[in-house]
Amino acid sequence: MLKVLSVAVAGVLALGASTVSHAADANPWVFKFGVHTVQPKSDNGRLAGGALKADVGNDTKPTLSLEYMFTPNWGVEVLGALPFKHELKLNGAKAGTFKHLPPTVSVQYHFNPNGQISPFVGVGLNYTTVFDEKTTGPLAGTKLSVGDSWGEALHVGLDYNFAPRWLFTVDARWMNIDAKAKVNGASVGTVHVDPMVYGVAFGYRF
Repeated sequence: MLKVLSVAVAGVLALGASTVSHAADANPWVFKFGVHTVQPKSDNGRLAGGALKADVGNDTKPTLSLEYMFTPNWGVEVLGALPFKHELKLNGAKAGTFKHLPPTVSVQYHFNPNGQISPFVGVGLNYTTVFDEKTTGPLAGTKLSVGDSWGEALHVGLDYNFAPRWLFTVDARWMNIDAKAKVNGASVGTVHVDPMVYGVAFGYRF
C-alpha cells in the first residue's frame, strides 16, 4: 500500500512539474500583487553638524510588480507600490513625516523555473522620490525638504508555483537610499534610509 501511495504521489508531483514547466515557457509575463514592509536601518545619520540624530520609522503598503522572463531563468522586473509614509524623529522627538515611492528595476535569476519551488536573486537600480513632507515638534513652523535619490538594490526570494499559472512569493530586498535634507532651504545633511523590504505576494503568469 505504501509503495502504491508513493508511486501515486510521485506521479502527481511529476504532472504538476510538467504543467508548471509548460506554463512558465508559454507565459513569460508574471504579474504580482502583494504587501511589503519598509524597515529603514536603525541608524539613519546625524543632521545639523551631528547635533541631531535622525530616525526613520517603518511602514507597510500594497505593492505590485511585473516581470518579463526572456529566458526560463532570466527576467527583468519592475516594482511599484502605493506611497509609503515614514515618521522622522530627531533626537527621539517626532519632527515630521514624509512619503516616498520606490520604483525599482531589477535583473533576476531564477534557479529552478520549471519546478514547484524556485528560489531567485536579483540586482537592480532604485529611484526614490520623496514628497508631502510635514513638520512638527522641533521642526514645527519650518519647511522640510527631503531630496530624491538613486541607488542600487538587491533582491532575494522564493516562488511557490501552486497552480499552472499561479504562484506565491516571499521575498526580501535591500535598497540604497540616501536623501539630502533641507530645512527652510538650508542643507542640514543626509538621511541614510537604506531599508530592508520584506513581503509576500501572489503572482499570475500570462
